[in-house]
Amino acid sequence: MDIINWNGIVESLLFAAGDEGLTIKQISTVLEIEQVEAERIVRDLMDELSKNENRGIAVVQLAGTYQLATKKENSIYLKKLVESPSTSTLSQAALETLAIIAYKQPITRAEIEEIRGVKTERPLQTLVGKVLVKEVGRAEGTGRAILYGTTKEFLDYFGLRSLEELPPLPEKVDDEFVQEEADLFFEKFQENLES
Repeated sequence: MDIINWNGIVESLLFAAGDEGLTIKQISTVLEIEQVEAERIVRDLMDELSKNENRGIAVVQLAGTYQLATKKENSIYLKKLVESPSTSTLSQAALETLAIIAYKQPITRAEIEEIRGVKTERPLQTLVGKVLVKEVGRAEGTGRAILYGTTKEFLDYFGLRSLEELPPLPEKVDDEFVQEEADLFFEKFQENLES
């Protein structure tokens, strides 16, 4: 008979749920077990993580949900990470996402992904984590998707007094100019390969 590693499964579920966490009911539904059993498993996982000094995470209960969090004793290192200059730069994906939000806000993740043509979950998490973007409401309609907008910290980060100071978007992109730029790039690239 197989032994099920319930603690490991619940830990994975909580990791995947992220900041939203999971309720006992959600956990019991996913595991197809009674809520009493789900509560026992969560308590076991909480005890296991809190007693093991080699683990950096803990399970916490907030507003009726359980979620993974870092242990308080590691906070000094987390603070250093957040304040580190190497972590203050934004990836190309995060910059693209931030630009779309700045010019099109309020905007949903699906609308951002439609413009970018790729998934935007990770860059959005980064921007929310750096407090450059925040939830500004909910869209009307099915699912009531989160609407994102920029924050005061966004303005501070880019040295702006208001969104009106954002540079204007080009009204029309000249396709011929774009093609010339691409051709020039590929010519230079080819020259570098040959030399």
